[in-house]
Amino acid sequence: MRWKRARRSDNVVDARGRSGMRLGGGLGLGGIVIVVVLGLLTGQDPLQLLGQLTGQDGSTVQQQRPSTTGDDPQVDFVRAILGDTEDTWQALFRQSGEQYRDPRLVLFRGGVNSACGFASSAVGPFYCPGDQQVYLDLQFFDEMARRFSAAGDFAQAYVIAHEVGHHVQTLLGVSQQVQQARARGARLEGDNGLLVRQELQADCLAGVWAHHAQQRHDWLEQGDLEEALNAASAIGDDRLQQQSQGRVVPDAFTHGTSAQRVRWFRTGFDSGEPGRCDTFKAPRL
Repeated sequence: MRWKRARRSDNVVDARGRSGMRLGGGLGLGGIVIVVVLGLLTGQDPLQLLGQLTGQDGSTVQQQRPSTTGDDPQVDFVRAILGDTEDTWQALFRQSGEQYRDPRLVLFRGGVNSACGFASSAVGPFYCPGDQQVYLDLQFFDEMARRFSAAGDFAQAYVIAHEVGHHVQTLLGVSQQVQQARARGARLEGDNGLLVRQELQADCLAGVWAHHAQQRHDWLEQGDLEEALNAASAIGDDRLQQQSQGRVVPDAFTHGTSAQRVRWFRTGFDSGEPGRCDTFKAPRL
């Protein structure tokens, strides 16, 4: 993938050197336990309570300056991919008479606090609608190659574009509708649930970006598309469940099967049309 052809984003925040990214901040283990129990009893998110008590509710991350250094190839890569998603979605929103707001992408190591609470690197890359930021521990890319056999720069670009797809959903109101359904008591999990449909739509939107990026840069090399499709397949619910527990439980699906993730990414990539990504109305996922 000839990714160096892309414009670099100024919205990447390198927070890997922060010392305040540990769970609980200055609280001891006993204090953390008390806060967790209090949260469970009151129905509040214990992780958000911890963030509030330690002054780490996500605002500290936002105060970091965007990274502009080009001496780290991994950071340079992230800035290039994020910059190209910005160019793509700004243009597509403009065509629809809308205005696209760029998200920030926060690089962290080990764990991070966001407006959605604390998260360790174990959760993988994620997007938080509360602060409209993407969070990424670069070591996840090593895990992709080692654990999922999903290596390659375009596979990594797909991961970033998928999380940006969730930002697009937030701007379009999709994420809010899913949360409202959750508040009404709707069951979101399952092979036909809203969470699966939301994740598959983000896969499709990642494919839309890849389509337009290829048109602009002609940057895909032999095997690149297969890298992204392999990554999408490797992190399907069915494959991950089979690997971890030896059986597949469709009622616990949250992201879609390997085949579904590949199919929806390919739908976006082949068409380049966001309108083809309405997984919520699709009779067949």
